[in-house]
Amino acid sequence: MRVPGSLLRRILLEERGATLPEFAVVAPTFLVLLFGIFDIGQAMYAQSVLQGAMQDAGRDAGLESGPDQLEQIDQYVRDQTKAIVFGNPKYKLERVNYKSFNDVGRPEDFEDKNSNGTYDDDECFWDENDSGEWESDVGKAGVGGAKDVAVYTATVEYDRVFPLWKLIGLPEKNTITASTSLRNQPYGPQGTRTRKKICPAAI
Repeated sequence: MRVPGSLLRRILLEERGATLPEFAVVAPTFLVLLFGIFDIGQAMYAQSVLQGAMQDAGRDAGLESGPDQLEQIDQYVRDQTKAIVFGNPKYKLERVNYKSFNDVGRPEDFEDKNSNGTYDDDECFWDENDSGEWESDVGKAGVGGAKDVAVYTATVEYDRVFPLWKLIGLPEKNTITASTSLRNQPYGPQGTRTRKKICPAAI
């Protein structure tokens, strides 16, 4: 059966109903882009709130009363973020203290007998944090004492708000981290720190 030429031309030129297939093509890309913007924005906002809470918590912990109120200070950080992070968030809160800012992240000294620039198990070292083992960071756990430098770090893992992770292979959980480094108040003399040389044969 032949279709008359005029009818065929009308069919080819007909535009009614064209929006539906166009939307079906565009919608998935648009939704992925929209959810991506929302997901990134939520994570940035959560990061900002967490960083602000950490600054307040770090200052409070550096007071003379700080060491006796660490649990309340940690709870303050959780309370500030609980309305922003969703699901069942997991918090990891850590404090490490140093004698000075120059010590932050510094490894313990050791005798580099083979000059390879790396600590080996048979080399002597100077134990500065009383761990009895060579450490790549001289910091001691805890908030420290007067005039010590305390590094307070919080890591929060929580459920993503939007289902974007299912579409592009992201993990179901999102993780944000914030930290602050502050010197404790001079409410007393700074404590002395031992520096003991340890050799493997003597352990």
